[in-house]
Order: sequence, then C-alpha cells, then structure tokens
Amino acid sequence: MPTQIPIFPSHGQRGGPLLQHATGYVEVSIFETGVPPRFRLYFLDAEMCPLPPPEADSVCMETERPGQLCQYFGFQRHEKFLESLTNVPEPHAFLARLELDNKRQQLATLFTEAGHNHIHEHDAEPGEHGGPIVVHADGQLEISVFEVGVPPRFRLYFLDNHGQPVTPPATETINLTTVRPDGSRQLFSFRQDQAFLESTTAIPEPHAFEVRLEIQQEDGQQRLIVPFTEADHGHEAHGQAINAHAHGHGPHGHDHAGHGAHGHDGHGHSHAGTGLLGWLRGTFAHSHDVSDKVDSVMESSEKGIRALKISLVGLGVTALIQVLVVLYSGSVALLADTIHNFADAATSIPLWVAFALARRGPNRRFTYGYGKAEDVAGLIIVGVIFFSACVAGYEAFLKLIHPEPMEHLGWVSLAALVGFIGNEAVAVYRIRVGREIGSAALVADGYHSRVDGFTSLSVLIGVAGSWMGYPLVDPVVGVGITVAILFIVKDAARAVWHRLIDGIEPEILDSITHAPHHVPGVRGVRGVRARWVGHKVYSDVTIAVDPTLPVQVANAIAKEVEHALRAHVRLLGEAVVRVTP
Repeated sequence: MPTQIPIFPSHGQRGGPLLQHATGYVEVSIFETGVPPRFRLYFLDAEMCPLPPPEADSVCMETERPGQLCQYFGFQRHEKFLESLTNVPEPHAFLARLELDNKRQQLATLFTEAGHNHIHEHDAEPGEHGGPIVVHADGQLEISVFEVGVPPRFRLYFLDNHGQPVTPPATETINLTTVRPDGSRQLFSFRQDQAFLESTTAIPEPHAFEVRLEIQQEDGQQRLIVPFTEADHGHEAHGQAINAHAHGHGPHGHDHAGHGAHGHDGHGHSHAGTGLLGWLRGTFAHSHDVSDKVDSVMESSEKGIRALKISLVGLGVTALIQVLVVLYSGSVALLADTIHNFADAATSIPLWVAFALARRGPNRRFTYGYGKAEDVAGLIIVGVIFFSACVAGYEAFLKLIHPEPMEHLGWVSLAALVGFIGNEAVAVYRIRVGREIGSAALVADGYHSRVDGFTSLSVLIGVAGSWMGYPLVDPVVGVGITVAILFIVKDAARAVWHRLIDGIEPEILDSITHAPHHVPGVRGVRGVRARWVGHKVYSDVTIAVDPTLPVQVANAIAKEVEHALRAHVRLLGEAVVRVTP
C-alpha cells in the first residue's frame, strides 16, 4: 500500500499564510484587535504542533509594495509568538520576505487584502482636530485642515499607538502631495511646530482630492493615501470628520486620479474632429462599430437582446411608413432618410445572428469560440450602409439632373415627423433599458437614434424649398444625407478593418500595461499584447519578478496581476500572464 503524503493547509489557524521552512512551518499573521496592526509569527513543527518562538534577533522581515517601496520589520519575543516592533500600515497588500536563522533561510509570501483574515476597524473616530487618523509604522497620524482666521493649511499631528501626542518628525522626512480628480498635483512642504507640522502654502479650494503622504524612516519609506472631499473631511474650524479608511489608504493605494487617461471602462471612440468636417462627423456620422453597438452586458442580458429586437421593429415600421409617402410624393430627401432608417434597422440582424453564434461557446474546431462572427457581421453592416449611400446618392443625382416639383408637401412633412418620432421613441427606450442593465453601449446607441431623428427633421428643409419654388433644395438635402451616410461608412469600415487585423485601441493597451504595476512583487512589464475576440479583449502579458522568489509566490503574483487586469479592463476576456526574472 503506497504511503500517503499529508497535505497541509495553505493558511494557519489565525488566517495567515503558512510557510514551510527547514524544520517545520511558520504562520505569518496580522493582529489588530483593539490595537494598531502588527505582524505575529507562530512557529510549528513538521507535524503542525506549536513550538516556542526562536530568539527575536534571529528573525527579520521586509515588505515590498508596488513601486518597490520597501519597509523592514524587527521583532520582539512573546511566549507563543514573535511580534513586530512596528505597525503594519494599510492596505495589507504586499510581498513579504521572511528571513530565519540569521538570514540562513529565506521565505516569501504574497499578502492580499482578500487573501488573509484579520479584523479591520475601519470606522475609527476622527482625531481631536477633526481630521482622519491613519496608522503608520511607529504610531498614528492625524491629517487635518486648519483655517481659523487664515487661509487653509495642512496640519499633521503625530501620536503614539495609544493616541498620545508625540514630537513630530523632521520636516525633511515628510512629503505630501494632493491629487485632484482632474489629475492635477500639488506638492506641499512643511514647517516645524512644537505640536504639529504645518504646510508652508495654503490649500486651494475646493478641498476635494487625495492626500499622498510619504514618510521616510530608517526602516524604509511609507506612503499613506487618504481621500478628502468637501463634504466629509475634517476642518479644524468646523470639527467635521472623515472615515479614515474609506479608500484603503496606507503605504500604497491605487492611483485613481491617473486612471482616467487610460480609458479603463473599455474602449472610448472619439470621432469628432475640428472644423466643418468634425461638426458633420460629430452630428451625423455616428459609429456603427460592433464594439460600440453592444457590450458584454447585452451579450448576456435578455433585456438587452429584447431591446435590440424592439429597436429593429420600431425602426422598420418607421421606414415602412416613410416609404409609402416617398412613393406618393417623390421626395428624394425623404427617400434618402428612409433608406438610412432601413439600413440602420438592418444592421441589427447580422448582429443578432452574431450574438446567437457567440453564445455557443468554444469547441474543438473553434477553440476561441465564435467571437469573430461579430467581425463578419461588421463587414455585412458596412456593406449595407454603403449600399444605402449609393442608392440615396443615385436618386439625388437623378433629381439634380431632372428636377421635379415635390408633391403632397403635407404628407412629406408628416413622414419626416414620423421619422423623428420613431427614432426618438427608439432612443428613449434604448437609453432607459441601457441604464437599467448598465450597458453604456446601448445608451450610446440611444443617443445615436436621437441624432437620426434630427436627420429626419432635415427633410423639412426640402419641403420648405419646394413650397417656396426651389425644387432643387430637395435633392440637395438628399445629397447632404448621402454625405452623412458616407461618414458612417468611413467610421464603420475603419473600425471593422482594425478588428479584422487584430488592432487594439491604444487606451486599452495603456490600461493593460498599467494594471500590473498595482501588484506587489511586479518589477516591470516586459511585454503586452491584446486583441479583440467578439467584444472581449484577450491579452498576453509578461511581467518581471524577483528571480529568487519561490515558484508558488511567483504564481500568486501572476494571479493577482490577472485580477488587476480585470479590475482595469472592463471587457477583458482571457488573460495569459507570463512570469520572467
């Protein structure tokens, strides 16, 4: 009978990661019940039985946060554990290196906020001066804004672990920067006071920003991040309070202000330019890019599919009513608008088919699934739109050569109003459902239908021209609508072409490149590739880590990088993360 190899848990009894060393195991936990958070190390033998802890001076630890921000920890010995001499600032997400037996053994583990158990006391009371209190390595710190009879300035009050005031550190060890929602930054220097440090420059209004405070100490550099808003931060003048843990502040936090430039919500297409061309494109040439047409919410939501069906019926009925008036009146402008409405409705059909195929999922022949069917649908959409432009242009050209007076002006005007009402009804429905299911693409399509409605109203210009005795106005308006459709063809063709040759938007690539830098242990990003499969982004990322790390820690870092990618790229499908020294 084969010998069974015992399988030990990955975490200890206190929720900390369990690391194996030469003679047993050590659990690395964080204790913060009623006190500032400290490391506690519990030692066990090979059979998982508790052992007395070794001498404190034989053990040391280093934490590494994103940006290779390191902090060193010494320990003191207790009866059952070793406890760090200094606090562990929030957030508790870092790469921890533990050295035992006077550096003869080196262990490592990755800490994440979700990957270890400890009690968070995130509802701490504000400090005596109304500002948030945050934990740093050697105690606590209150960050307040003082503005009694003077321009507002920062005041930093330093406390010990029991909340008693202590002498502030030297001003050269403090570096405070505010980051506002628009990304603008301001650096503040400080002057020494007996009870606090005060900024030498005033704080401009509004007081809505992130405070990033760096403290340089002998055991390493710390970075504390605290959000301030006009409504809830504490001014000493008013004694208001803030929840100090509202943002997961600590030695490192995510640079939220810098994310906007990367387009983390997916892919933002800007088609508007400058001058007359930009105005025409922004007004008429809305994008029919498949990625703009639907997103992952529509793909999985029955409400989104139903909205697509109802939109198809609504635009189809609108176009049928208009075509009857076209046959009755002979208006070229109305014909061009009718053709456009038919084309807009028809583009939903291949998209619908693409949805049905994509839901089948991968198989042995199509290992990536049927996402590329959407690109084929895009080709059909471009063809339909281009054909509508050709027909509308041809009819307008004939009327320019052989102008004929428009008949039944009242009916044409009514049909133009029907086109406006039909498109506006579809727009209202798409926007409402899009907001209900959280689909930005469906909301955008609603606004596109609203633009189509105003295009229908432009037919009234041709009616007015014919009524005043200028029949050429009608075909001229038809030519204008044709030009608008050609703008749509240009945008759609470019988008589909980019998809077919695996093009990716630069802002998405920037987001993928940026995301790994939020993960502890990532030393650099060596390579990034991405492409669209349907409306999901498939990515391949190579990261650099410390070559001395154990394989399981490197794998844990790779998994955290994947989580970071999903947090930064809304439409991420599959992500392959490779690790290299």
